[in-house]
Amino acid sequence: MAGASAGRELFAAAAAEPPVHRVNPGAQLISRLRGTLIHRDLDRVEIATPGGVVYEVEIPLTILERLPTPPADDVEIRTLQVVREDSVTLYGFVEEHERELFRRLLGASGVGPKVALAMLSAFSAHRLAQALAEKDVSALTQVSGVGRKTAERLALELADKVQDLAVAAGRTGGPAGAAGAQEAVAALVALGFTFTDADQAVRRALEDGQPESPEDLIRRALAGRS
Repeated sequence: MAGASAGRELFAAAAAEPPVHRVNPGAQLISRLRGTLIHRDLDRVEIATPGGVVYEVEIPLTILERLPTPPADDVEIRTLQVVREDSVTLYGFVEEHERELFRRLLGASGVGPKVALAMLSAFSAHRLAQALAEKDVSALTQVSGVGRKTAERLALELADKVQDLAVAAGRTGGPAGAAGAQEAVAALVALGFTFTDADQAVRRALEDGQPESPEDLIRRALAGRS
C-alpha cells in the first residue's frame, strides 16, 4: 500500500508540472520552407509549397516587414520547429542568425516561444544580441512581458552566449555597423520612437552614406521620418 501511495504521489507531481517546450528533439524535420506566400498577418504567415501543403508559420514583427506582399512566389524562410505536448509550431526567420538567437533564447530558463518572439519583435536581432551581450537591462525591459528580474536573469545567462551573434548580425547590415549608429538609435528612442522604428530609421539614413557624426545621423533619421 505504501508503494502504491508513493506511486500515486509521484504521478500527481509529474502531472502538475507544466509542459516543457522542446526545440524539435532529434533531427529538425522542417528547417526551411520555400513556396508561395499566400497570407501575411502581423504575427504569422502562410506559405503554400509546390506539393500543395500550406504551412502556417509564426514570425516576429521585424521579419514581417521584410516579406513581400502576398501573393508572392518563390519565398523562402528559415524555420524552427517547437514541439510541445499539445502542439507543434513553426517559427520563421529571414536570416540564420535570427533563427539561432531565437533558439538560444528558448534555451534560457523561463523563456518560452511567446517571450522570445516578443523580444525579436521589439528589437532587430543585432540590437537584441547586443543588449544581451552588454547586459543592458534597461533596454530588455522595454519588451512587453519582460520585467526587470527576467531581464537580469536573461542578461546573466546569455551575455557570453550571444557574442558571436551580435557580431554576425552586425555584418548583415544592422545599424550598429556604422560609427555612432547605436547612439542615434538610443537618441531616437529617447524622443519617443520604438526600438524597431528607431532601428529602421537609422538603417534608412545609413543608405545615404557614412554620417559625419552621430548628430548628423540623427538629423538624417529624423528627416527621413518627416
